[in-house]
Amino acid sequence: MSPLIIALDFAQPESALALTKQLGSKRCRVKVGKELFTRGGPALVEELIKQGFEVFLDLKYHDIPNTVARACLAAADLGVWMVNVHALGGRSMLMAAREALEKRSQRPLLIAVTILTSFERLDLYSIGLHGLLEDNVLRLARLSYSCGLDGVVCSPHEVDPIRKTVSKDFKLITPGIRPTNSSQDDQKRVMTAVEALKLGTNYLVIGRPIIAAPDPLQALLEIETSIEVKVKSEK
Repeated sequence: MSPLIIALDFAQPESALALTKQLGSKRCRVKVGKELFTRGGPALVEELIKQGFEVFLDLKYHDIPNTVARACLAAADLGVWMVNVHALGGRSMLMAAREALEKRSQRPLLIAVTILTSFERLDLYSIGLHGLLEDNVLRLARLSYSCGLDGVVCSPHEVDPIRKTVSKDFKLITPGIRPTNSSQDDQKRVMTAVEALKLGTNYLVIGRPIIAAPDPLQALLEIETSIEVKVKSEK
C-alpha cells in the first residue's frame, strides 16, 4: 500500500469526510489530530474506518503511565491502525503503553513523537533541552526503540541517523513533507516525499499540500507519480 498518510487538518468533520470521499481508501491512509478528534470524536474515527481507511490517531498522549496506557487501550478499541505518545513522557510511560497494547491480539502500531518538526534549536533551549536538535531526536528515538515501541515520528532530516542506529523493522513516520517549491507553512525541517523515502522513511505525513490544493486528488496523484518514478528508477 502507499506510504502516504493524509493529515485531515480540518476544523469540521464534514470537511474531512468530503475530502476522504474524493481520495478513496485505496490511495492513502489518514491522520486524525487533536482539533478534528475534539470536534468529531470517536464517531468520526469509526466512520473513516467504515469507509475503509486505516487511521493514524495523532493525539500524542503524554501523562502519567497508567493514564497513557488506558488511553492507548481506548484507541485500540476504536480499531485505529496507529496511535502515538510523546517520547518525552519517559521510559515508565512508554513501557506502560507498550505493555497495555501487548495484551491485544490485534493492536495498533505504537509510535512515539521525538521532537516536533516545528521546533528549532532555540525552541529546545527554551524548555531546557540542550545540545543539537538531532542529538535530542536520536536520544528519544533510541529510548523508544529500547522500550519496544514500533517506531517514532521524526522530521525527514533525522531519518538517516536514526535508521543507522535501529532495526530495519522500526518504523519511521515523517511529517514535514512538501512538494518541490511549495510553502513550508509552520514546519521548519521539511523535505520532498522522494527525498525522505530515499533516506529510509516508512510513512509520509502530508497535510496542506493536498488538503489545501485546488484539486486534492490531482495533488495526491502527482505525489504518487513522483514516488512511482523513484521506485522504477531503482529497479
